[in-house]
Amino acid sequence: MTARTYKIAILAGDGIGKEVVPAGLAAIEAAIKNTGITIEWTELPWGCDYYLEKGRMMDEDGFERAATFDAIYLGAIGSPKVPDHIAVWDLLLPLRQRFQQYVNLRPMRLLPGLTSPLANRTSADIDMVCVRENSEGEYSGVGGRVHVGTGHEVAIQTGVFTRTGIERIVRYGFEVASKRPRKMLASATKSNALRHAMVMWDEVADIVAKDYPQVEYRKYHVDAIAARMVTNPGSLDVIVCSNLFGDILTDIGSAISGSLGIAPGANINPERTFPSMFEPIHGSAPDIAGKGIANPIGAIWAAAQMFDHLGQRDVHDRILGAVERVLAKGTVKTPDLGGKATTKELAAAVVSEI
Repeated sequence: MTARTYKIAILAGDGIGKEVVPAGLAAIEAAIKNTGITIEWTELPWGCDYYLEKGRMMDEDGFERAATFDAIYLGAIGSPKVPDHIAVWDLLLPLRQRFQQYVNLRPMRLLPGLTSPLANRTSADIDMVCVRENSEGEYSGVGGRVHVGTGHEVAIQTGVFTRTGIERIVRYGFEVASKRPRKMLASATKSNALRHAMVMWDEVADIVAKDYPQVEYRKYHVDAIAARMVTNPGSLDVIVCSNLFGDILTDIGSAISGSLGIAPGANINPERTFPSMFEPIHGSAPDIAGKGIANPIGAIWAAAQMFDHLGQRDVHDRILGAVERVLAKGTVKTPDLGGKATTKELAAAVVSEI
């Protein structure tokens, strides 16, 4: 474990983001105690509340400010009071794209002590990682609308796929697969229907695969892989996919792993030319915001991912190990996991275990 000072931005955001981020911060502080690691925290008040007050989702110099940090720790973005396309396109996606966070890394595991909605599945059956392209594809933002409000209105949404974008995300997927015990990579495609973008995806993936003969490589149509995640999740290890496909598949993955509330996500700039960003994938959940019952595990696990990326694997293991032991005991669970614990109670249990 290397002693070092890190500058980390806290972007709690909206809804339950403001409730689960403190849980992650408490876990971090417990995990780095007596390690020589220190953190300079900076809170960024951006999000939908900021928008309602200022008319914008972030400061005018927000990108310049955010670029000065070693990492960004995010809660959630979104509010019923702000249209989703503003919340997402004026903050979340621009951060991912501007900072070249082209890898979205999402582990999908059935942790010990949790029950999958799939019958007779154990933690040995559900242990996957999704490597999702995070900067282009279907979420590139290219398109437009004409004749708005008339009977002849037209909307065009263009998926943008570049050879560079495909090659680097597929290669990252192979690298992840090569370091895992089973060394399996599944590529999610739809080249039977998307005759341009997905055919190129397949062609590039086939070329990259030749550099990794030790990895068992297969491609599946995305609808088939979605079905396989439900019917035979044990046959999947690492999945590499486009932006939209990954968004959908990882929700399936977290659902079969017990709850959307446990799943973390890392938005990674592999070259480290910009800060990477770490978040739970559950969103702002306005229906339960303020009730104190949100599951903090996704945020705590994302905090562990952050320290793994920062080169402090021991801190990652300390945090995630505590999560696993608390859940395995089965005595402290939030309502989404079938228990009655509050956010603070589950967070306190993890901190105590650390």
